[in-house]
Amino acid sequence: MSLYLQPETIKDAVEALSETELTILAGGTDFYPARVGFPLDDNIIDISRIQEISGITEFNDCFEIGALTRWSEVIESPLPDYFDGLKLSAKEIGGIQIQNAGTVIGNICNASPAADGIPPLLTLNAEILLASKRGKHVMPISKFIMGNRKIRLAKDEMVVGIRISKPLQPTKSTFLKLGARKYLVISIVMVAALLEQEGKNICAARVAVGSCSSVAKRLHVLERALAGKPFSPGISATATKDHLNLLAPIDDIRGTSRYRDDAALTLVQRALETLVATS
Repeated sequence: MSLYLQPETIKDAVEALSETELTILAGGTDFYPARVGFPLDDNIIDISRIQEISGITEFNDCFEIGALTRWSEVIESPLPDYFDGLKLSAKEIGGIQIQNAGTVIGNICNASPAADGIPPLLTLNAEILLASKRGKHVMPISKFIMGNRKIRLAKDEMVVGIRISKPLQPTKSTFLKLGARKYLVISIVMVAALLEQEGKNICAARVAVGSCSSVAKRLHVLERALAGKPFSPGISATATKDHLNLLAPIDDIRGTSRYRDDAALTLVQRALETLVATS
């Protein structure tokens, strides 16, 4: 007989995880569809009653997004401009019903190459907050997501939130997604971009592309090329095909690898122009 546990504190949750192999459940928007037509025989730990991991909290130097925070909360919360990319991605995650139930952390832990929330979190330099009976620690999201449906999470650990540090300079971000239709679609290509501005120049840039590799990837060479450039229209010319060489798009029913290559460059350039056009 399968177990179903519903702890009300992190302490109780990590105690249970240290004793038994359990599947962590929060919103369930990925968990249940993947099991349609199959017996539900997982040992479940439902964390939906742990109030200490709910909501978005602002601190002096960062924001923390709790593990139970729904995508609709991200959309509706009054957050600084540098969260715009994350908000735009939140609106692309299913319909309103999914956004009301699905969690930000669930999207990360599912680790799909087409997970809409991951590219903007990469550009925000998000850190994953982990807890176990052994204590708490922090891991960059780029290290946490290891591959297609693979995350760096020990059996006795749970994710309790995300930490996003506040930038030192005025910062803007955006997110663009290409799909076969406007809504309720798995992405063909998606791009998140963030620019920090000092005076009239870009002092830091972060650009991430999703659905073109087993995990979303930052374009570090392009980011270095953008640093120091004028924060003005025409910046998209900095991005070239060579900057996307680390991507490994595949052929599937949504698009060919060649199409994804071309579309990724176009979206990167559009994203950069969008950010400087609103300055």
